[in-house]
Amino acid sequence: MTEQPTVLELKNIHKTFGAITAIQDFSLDLKAGEIVALVGDNGAGKSTLIKMISGVYKPTSGEIRLDNEPVAFADASSARSRGIEVVYQDLALADEQPVYMNMFLGRELTKKPFGLLDKEKMRRDSQALVDELDVRIPSASSTIRDLSGGQRQGIAIARATHWASKLILLDEPTAALGVAETARVEELIASLKARNLAILIISHSLDQVFTLSDRICVLRRGEQIGIRNTAETDKNEIVSMITGVH
Repeated sequence: MTEQPTVLELKNIHKTFGAITAIQDFSLDLKAGEIVALVGDNGAGKSTLIKMISGVYKPTSGEIRLDNEPVAFADASSARSRGIEVVYQDLALADEQPVYMNMFLGRELTKKPFGLLDKEKMRRDSQALVDELDVRIPSASSTIRDLSGGQRQGIAIARATHWASKLILLDEPTAALGVAETARVEELIASLKARNLAILIISHSLDQVFTLSDRICVLRRGEQIGIRNTAETDKNEIVSMITGVH
C-alpha cells in the first residue's frame, strides 16, 4: 500500500501572547485521508493551534507547510483559498437563511451578465452534496433555524467538505449534540476519509477519539506530550498523558 502524501506539516511551532506562552515547540504532520485527534484539558492550547493553521493567528516562530511548501497565511480567507476549512462549535451558520445559501455563504454563485444570484444552481449543488454525504434534512431549501443541532452540524461539515481541497479542522463538532445525533455526525466525519482530505479533530470525548482517529496528539499546558497511533494505545495511557498523573 503506497503511503499517502503529507498535506500539512507543523514544525517547532511556538506561540506567545505577551508574556504568556500558549504553544511551545509543537510539531505534527497530517496525511491525506487521515484523521488525527488533538486532545488535552481546557487551556491546553488546542484552539490556539487550530487558529494558527487556519490563518486567524500567526505563529510567533516555527513553520507551517502545506503540500511541502512553507505558507504564511495573512488571514482566515487566505487559508481558505488554499483549501483549508474549519468547523467550529458555534457553526457560523446564518439561521434565517436556507441551507443552500449557507452552503455558499460568502461564495455565492451569480448569473452573467447581470450578477444576479443563481439560487437554482446553488440549491441543486447543495442538494446533491447533502444527498451524497447522507445529511438527513428535509431539503436544501430548508431554513437553518428549523433544523436540529445535528442537522445543522451536518450542514456545517458538508459546507467545509464542499470547499476544502486539503484539510478540514473540526473543533468539538459534537459538543452540543445528543447521543443519536453525535453518532450520525461521527459517521459523516468518518466518511470524509474516503475523500482523501486530511482531518484534524479536537474532541473532549475519548470514545469519539478512539472511534474516529488514526493518531492521537496530546497537549498539556501548551506543550506537546506525545503522539500515539490509536490502535496501539488505550484510554488509560491517553488520560495519564493529558493529566500528567500516572
